[in-house]
Amino acid sequence: MTSTAELPSSRGPLSDAVRNILLGSPPPGGLPTDEAASADPFGDDLQLALYMAYEPHYRGFQGVPDSREWDLELLRLRGAMEEAFLGALRAAASGGDDVTAELDALLAELVEGHGVSHELMHDGTWEQMREYLAHRSLYQLKEADPQAWVIPRLEGQAKASLVAVEFDEFGGGHGENVHARLFADLMEGAGLDARYGRYLEFAPAVTLAPVNVMSLFGLRRALRGAMVGNFATLEITSPPGARRMAKALERLGAGEQCTRFFTEHVEADAVHEQVMRRDVIGDLLAREPELAGDVAFGIRASVLLESRWEEHVLAAWREGRSSLRPGAPDINRPADHPTAPR
Repeated sequence: MTSTAELPSSRGPLSDAVRNILLGSPPPGGLPTDEAASADPFGDDLQLALYMAYEPHYRGFQGVPDSREWDLELLRLRGAMEEAFLGALRAAASGGDDVTAELDALLAELVEGHGVSHELMHDGTWEQMREYLAHRSLYQLKEADPQAWVIPRLEGQAKASLVAVEFDEFGGGHGENVHARLFADLMEGAGLDARYGRYLEFAPAVTLAPVNVMSLFGLRRALRGAMVGNFATLEITSPPGARRMAKALERLGAGEQCTRFFTEHVEADAVHEQVMRRDVIGDLLAREPELAGDVAFGIRASVLLESRWEEHVLAAWREGRSSLRPGAPDINRPADHPTAPR
């Protein structure tokens, strides 16, 4: 994995303005803050612009100085886009503050599911598997960096337990076991380019939005409850999906280099589920019961964005087309390619 991503092409006035700011050029026509309010909050332009605006807080972009992280124009435009995105999320994922009910709903998985992992387990092709991995790489190659922002915003048992979960995500003290590294190994085993941010150019808005919401929640102290809800959602829903993905890879003939990422999550996240529910959320709400609505919102928003992604991918596959934007490399390479899994 390389440490920085290539700066993607813009997809509209917002992402074009962010790109210009990152490269040190004032946006032609001034800062388009008004356009942020009128843009599609779930659309390609705003979601790519947000992703690009957040990336300086992570590993950054090639050719972009580290000082851009705190560029005032970038932060002002990002704030306008965040308000549009957050407002749309609150409207689309509205509800009450019953955290227990929201958590219980995450565990009520249908016996006959029809999600992306079900499709891949039963009938998926290597082409579809590579598409899935390209989509997921936008988060998995930075797993669980966004959630780390919430650590200094917690206290007591909630902080200690969340750090324990993060410790596992970051390899338990062993660099070769960092989950982002395991995902890179999986991508390489599947014949994909595992460079950080390699598939950003080809990721649609529905892929960027779930990653952006993690950065949005994590970077705002006022949304610490939503960030905890988001993290709990990931940990609780991970084991069944990871189990199906491991089976899908085994069915396709993949080896341990590919399956290890998912088998690791089956074991680790089954424990994390209880830690997040009892020790992180439980202790947080015992200290700050007024955050129950935010925790519940974080869960609903995460489920909403994941559902939108699943619908997009499955619709594309049903229609016999790619779920990625055009031009993604390595997806359609021949099955007898020298690096193809056996």
